[in-house]
Amino acid sequence: MASPATVQDGKPPLHAKGSAYSRLTDLQIEQLPIRQAAQKDKELRFTALWHHVYNVDCLREAYLSLKRHAAPGVDEQTWQQYGEDLEANLQDLSERLKRGAYQAKPVLRVYVPKADGSLRPIGMLVLEDKIVQRATTGVLNNVYEADFNGFSYGFRPGRSQHNALDALYVGINSQNVNWVLDGDIRGFFDAISHEWLIEFIKHRIADQRVVDHIKKWLNAGVLEDGEVTRTGEGAIQGGSISPLLSNVFLHYVFDLWADQWRRQEGRKKVIIVRYADDIVVGFQSRLDAMQFQEDLKERLKGFKLELHAEKTRLIEFGPYAAQNRKRRGEGKPETFDYLGFTHICGKTRKGSFAVLRQTMRKKMQRKLMELKKELRKRMHTSISEVGKWLRSVLAGHYRYYGVPSNSNRMSLFRYQLVCYWKWIICRRSQRQRTTWDRMNLIAARWLPLPHIYHPYPDQRLRVTT
Repeated sequence: MASPATVQDGKPPLHAKGSAYSRLTDLQIEQLPIRQAAQKDKELRFTALWHHVYNVDCLREAYLSLKRHAAPGVDEQTWQQYGEDLEANLQDLSERLKRGAYQAKPVLRVYVPKADGSLRPIGMLVLEDKIVQRATTGVLNNVYEADFNGFSYGFRPGRSQHNALDALYVGINSQNVNWVLDGDIRGFFDAISHEWLIEFIKHRIADQRVVDHIKKWLNAGVLEDGEVTRTGEGAIQGGSISPLLSNVFLHYVFDLWADQWRRQEGRKKVIIVRYADDIVVGFQSRLDAMQFQEDLKERLKGFKLELHAEKTRLIEFGPYAAQNRKRRGEGKPETFDYLGFTHICGKTRKGSFAVLRQTMRKKMQRKLMELKKELRKRMHTSISEVGKWLRSVLAGHYRYYGVPSNSNRMSLFRYQLVCYWKWIICRRSQRQRTTWDRMNLIAARWLPLPHIYHPYPDQRLRVTT
């Protein structure tokens, strides 16, 4: 095998100082020709990818990227147990993948509560399935990152929820958006058609071994109440490859279609931001907005999907929404929720339009209730230990929700947390009550004040979506 430095003849060594590739790992460099070929030819179908997946180095990197303390699947094997004889286990896994002896195991289904009170099904895979899926995702990302649209942000390398939020903020402020379609696909992950998904995969992937293993994961079934069920629909939430498969599915079902619609059917400006199945589309024209919503319903119907009637809303939103609604006597503009934030039509101190983003009330209340329950469990734990835990909780909360215009909501979150903690401390003893003076000292010692971690989006991001 040629050394990484000679993968491309006639070019400087990839590790040369100052090279754009000098920050890549050896494994990324080995897979670099895949990405370059995908970028060069958008119609190319890849016939030889599976050997990259069963490469022991690729499997090792996938194993090391997994969560150390994640719950085990049906085989009850943990990350630590597998790592006790890691190299032998990876070598055995590689050989089974190479000769086609690897078999996917059923996925253990559990349910976690959602913000609206319903339950979200989550799949818990066996460790080897996680490893192989993670390795496969890493290889296929080289192909699909060359295809995916710029307005797609969910579960992609180098992209985050805040990138999507920034794109939406800048798009609304700079593209004369007057109407916003907040779209929600009903039960998307459970409704993905396996037949259509495989057809979409085959547009780019001609290596039958890759396709066959994706089929194995889709058809492995779900273990629930001691019984394994299999259907021709759905991608298990919790699987390492499920986010990529959902992005591939929506790339062909929504992204390509929506991009073409705004270029050919849209009368005025249209912006699109998608994070997984969370979609927001902004329109300058109300007629465009209404037509797009109807056309989208028909588009999704052709792939056995539908918009959630109660969660999908078309609202007037943008720089002129407040004055237009006031003129019609309709009150303040409606708000919409996206990626944990409520988006509000507001103004800067100078009086110009600005999108205000605040922590969603339901999400904040749900998180506080979870923390209150956990505080009860830690009632007799020392104040210093509880303080360290709460400090880490607040730090994570601030890192995500620390955006301009959200200081008040973050301060409220901290205040409520202090109240719950004081109540728990007082319940530890019937003889001594903690005063607010003492509680404020404890809070000042352990609970950091709100901090804005993220700059204004137009300072960090200039995009056309």
